[in-house]
Amino acid sequence: MSDTKLLFEPFNIGKITLKNRVGVAPMTRISATEEGFVTNKMVNYYGSFAEGGYGLIITEGTYIDDKYSQTYYDQPGIAFDEQAHEWKKVVDAVHSAGSKIFMQLQHTGPLSQGNRFANETVAPSSVQPKGEQLKFYLGEGPFRLPREITKEEIADVKNSFVDAAKRAKSIGFDGIELHGANGYLLDAFLTEYTNQRNDEYGGTTENRVRLLVETIQDVRKAVGEDFTIGIRISQSKVNDYTYKWSGKEQDAKIIFGTLGKTGLDYIHVTEYKAWKPAFETGKDSLVVLAKEYSQLPIIANGQLEKPERASEIINNGHADIVTLGKGALANHDWVKKVQNGEPLEEFYPEKVLQPTAVIKDFEL
Repeated sequence: MSDTKLLFEPFNIGKITLKNRVGVAPMTRISATEEGFVTNKMVNYYGSFAEGGYGLIITEGTYIDDKYSQTYYDQPGIAFDEQAHEWKKVVDAVHSAGSKIFMQLQHTGPLSQGNRFANETVAPSSVQPKGEQLKFYLGEGPFRLPREITKEEIADVKNSFVDAAKRAKSIGFDGIELHGANGYLLDAFLTEYTNQRNDEYGGTTENRVRLLVETIQDVRKAVGEDFTIGIRISQSKVNDYTYKWSGKEQDAKIIFGTLGKTGLDYIHVTEYKAWKPAFETGKDSLVVLAKEYSQLPIIANGQLEKPERASEIINNGHADIVTLGKGALANHDWVKKVQNGEPLEEFYPEKVLQPTAVIKDFEL
């Protein structure tokens, strides 16, 4: 058993202090109301992770406007003050158990499976998304062909992220995380084959990261220096799991180096296995490259539910915090169990994510 001591020591991220370095990863659970309001089941679900000892909880991706940002039916939103008001119940439940909570803000871009506000999708370019919709998130068949987003709409998207961040701050969230991963809008701009634009947002890697940079800067200006801001970055997408950046380490250098100068407080890196080399031609993981080029605190995600894996990536200085997905779903009290030397439960997707990914009664 590796030394887990560092895993359970406090860590400062932005202007807040986490009681330990173990967090819950953002995971879509489609358990809000049709109108995007938080339910009591969600309050109990998030609260249970805090009671189980996790220092940080990051919410599921939350839609930010009443236009094109919603990804799934029954996804929670923070597009309106009324939705924000209901989220305060989650914040209070987490805080009362001594943990911190960030809201992940999401614009779906080309990968929407259900949006009550619109029948079309928008993307950097009109490119047919690969793969098919996810059935356990109520999707079926191919994704829609998106429409190319206009410059005016890009400005609207940035404003929506800003407004959502301000709402999250106003109700007591400790920070926000921009969803820049997995094929959704910000990542679609970052990705060569989904971004075929000829303007300042397309072409070179420097241009493709531009929307992420501008959004971070706009949010920072709006919420001030004392509110924690992070971004989630991945190579893989929900509809293209094996995708790798074509520029390999040079892309990593540009992307992470640029993000490191924006005023971000952290980068949350998610890979299939967080410790594996990012590219076939190199030995460094994406986590290591993010740390090296951004010089920011790094949150690592990707099959780190075994205590020895989680401890190793912290102890060797590659990451500062780990987040658990499947491990957290199977063990809402992972932190307490590991600290007490108790056995961990295995994750059974057929129990938790089937037939749909709604929060099940036995999880609470």
